[in-house]
Amino acid sequence: MPPDRPVTLAAVSGAHGVTGEVRLKLFGEGVDALKRYRAFNGGALTLSKVKDDGKGGAIARFAEVADRTAAEKLRGTALTVPRSAMAALDEGEYYHADLIGLPAVSSSGDALGTCVAVENYGAGDVLEIERPDGKRFMVPMNAQAVLEWSDLTGLVIDAAYAD
Repeated sequence: MPPDRPVTLAAVSGAHGVTGEVRLKLFGEGVDALKRYRAFNGGALTLSKVKDDGKGGAIARFAEVADRTAAEKLRGTALTVPRSAMAALDEGEYYHADLIGLPAVSSSGDALGTCVAVENYGAGDVLEIERPDGKRFMVPMNAQAVLEWSDLTGLVIDAAYAD
């Protein structure tokens, strides 16, 4: 993945109150992960304050947003940071954004397609692979199914999981 590819951490779901605060839908590890960053969208939005809303989202204030009208205009805005600004990971760890877009090949060398999504239904991450014909299949993100992955080689999937 290019080091400055934008990674979406949250999205504005609407205004909150009359003073310019916004409601956020979080895509990361919660409010604490969002607090690591001050600027979003290439510096267009500067985070002044953020708190947990108690419902799995957050309430935030941006320095550039002075009132409810300005907050309402942000509805649907994705909050992004460059991938290079995110914390380095230990061996075997990954950000979902690092996997999306990687080519997938089987352990026998057959091209399978491209990773288009990473989902988690409670039992661990699951990769969604789109074949060249548009059909999709899912593979658990574990050592038995995904033998290796990297920005250079893509995903190598055990052939038994590629059907």
